[in-house]
Amino acid sequence: MHCEEISALKEGLRESIPVPGSSDYSISTMAETESSVIIVGGGLAGLVAATELSRRGVHAIIVDQENEANLGGQAFWSLGGLFCVNSASQRRLGIKDSRELAMQDWFNSARFDRDTDLWPRKWAEAFVSFATDELENYAKSFGMSFASVGWAERGSGNANGHGNSVPRFHVTWGAGPAVVEAFEKPVREAAKKKLVEFRFRHRVDQIIVDEHTGAAVGVRGQILEPSETLRGVASSRKAVDSFELFGAKVLITSGGIGGNVDLVKKNWPVDRLGPQIPKSFVIGVPAYVDGRMIEIAEEAGAHIINSDRMWHYTEGLNNWNSIWPQHGIRIIPGPSSLWLDATGKRLPPFLYPGCDTLATLKHICATGYDYTWFILNRSIVTKEFALSGSEQNPDLTSKSIWKTLQQRLFGWSPTPPVQAFLDHGVDFVVESSLPDLVHRMNELAEEKGGPSLDLEQIKREIESRDNQVENKYSKDAQIMLIRNAQNYWPERLSRLSKLHKILDPGHGPLIAVRLNLLTRKTLGGLETNLDANVLRPDGTAFPNLYAAGEVAGFGGGGVHGYSSLEGTFLGGCIFSGRTAGVKIAESMKG
Repeated sequence: MHCEEISALKEGLRESIPVPGSSDYSISTMAETESSVIIVGGGLAGLVAATELSRRGVHAIIVDQENEANLGGQAFWSLGGLFCVNSASQRRLGIKDSRELAMQDWFNSARFDRDTDLWPRKWAEAFVSFATDELENYAKSFGMSFASVGWAERGSGNANGHGNSVPRFHVTWGAGPAVVEAFEKPVREAAKKKLVEFRFRHRVDQIIVDEHTGAAVGVRGQILEPSETLRGVASSRKAVDSFELFGAKVLITSGGIGGNVDLVKKNWPVDRLGPQIPKSFVIGVPAYVDGRMIEIAEEAGAHIINSDRMWHYTEGLNNWNSIWPQHGIRIIPGPSSLWLDATGKRLPPFLYPGCDTLATLKHICATGYDYTWFILNRSIVTKEFALSGSEQNPDLTSKSIWKTLQQRLFGWSPTPPVQAFLDHGVDFVVESSLPDLVHRMNELAEEKGGPSLDLEQIKREIESRDNQVENKYSKDAQIMLIRNAQNYWPERLSRLSKLHKILDPGHGPLIAVRLNLLTRKTLGGLETNLDANVLRPDGTAFPNLYAAGEVAGFGGGGVHGYSSLEGTFLGGCIFSGRTAGVKIAESMKG
């Protein structure tokens, strides 16, 4: 849209709204915004896009409903994992990876099978190539480095099925805060040069569309009352004023629906993850991850696809020290814990810790209960329990080499955050004998309205597993999985307990963990082409409207298809945010 068209539209609007600066409305002048890009959402994708725009001399206005303390969004709370392929870090560890292998893993996991998967497929190909050719160097160019390469989503036990064939989860040194800092720093520098503005506590309620051209020309919404809440803490939604902003382009980077349980349940795929919608969840993201902009964009004429594709975890804990409402923390488990359903039956192959998240979720939902159990012991919890979240990994987040080595490699006790959950977590049971353990498990089951566990059945399940560890060979698929993991030496040193019997008193006491379903990611969203331009339902481009990050399914409206390989959420925000920033700048520069 040309400047004169924006002027005409704004003149028309002025006839029906109060004077700028009044207590009822605030409206930006054309001089402020006519050549600006309005970025709705100050998370990672928005920061990356603003970085690329400012590099090219394009002015951006970042609009966010939260206060300044929340800049960086969900990424701050993450472990900082990035999906990289054939990286220098992998090669140094002896991992043989390739574009072809990663592409095979991606498409076997995504299982694209819909007419709406045209653009998600294209984004998937582009992302895997980016992860192979550019992501590592791109991240390092902003000062990031990697502490380790982990093996997430090990798969379904089938070479043509879901999962990573090799370790690809590159953990950022400094965790999520370091990822945010890498892109916040250049954005702050650009703000000093007047290339970036921030409008915190501005909640967008509508995308302004020119009725003549159909182009997005701005946003309007409410100014929320000032808030001094700490990062992640739910803030007030009391409006004190209204606003309108006009710009050359509008980029939506507002995140998904993981903090809105009602939307999660509304979009739950009972045909695929049924047969019933779970009744309870713990929440893995702050309350501001509310999905509002997805619906607002749809009302403006954007096409939403794959809303039923989601990514929720099965190893959730009630946080004993919550930051946001119903705050859940995920256990990132090693492979050794025995996994039982709510009735005490062992989960079938290949539903083992760290293998196939959504297949496990489907199985749990089919039991009719919203929780499962880990049974393990002190040796396993010490070596194999990590917790999601930057705040749960202070050694990594603080970039302390000494603490990291002491706790992860040479430690004889759980990390302090894991120990805190053992001491205070409502989902943990620690007992010296199996009868006492099962008795207390039944007390927790009663809280959830679940079935009573039978001591003899639990004992049989554990002993059946334990009988398989006496030889170097076994018919038990989980024991095979553990022995396979031992072949990856970084994991053998830092993430694996020596194979032993769970009931061996020398490795006690015994531990049981009640595992809750934990909300996390939206895998569908706004359909976009490879320029990050939002599409309409008829497949045409929505002029001047762009989307990146989770709100766009991390690219195209669902780059992951049905399943994630992990490290692809932060990586997807970086890739789609970078793409949006570059392509918008190119379109504005002609």
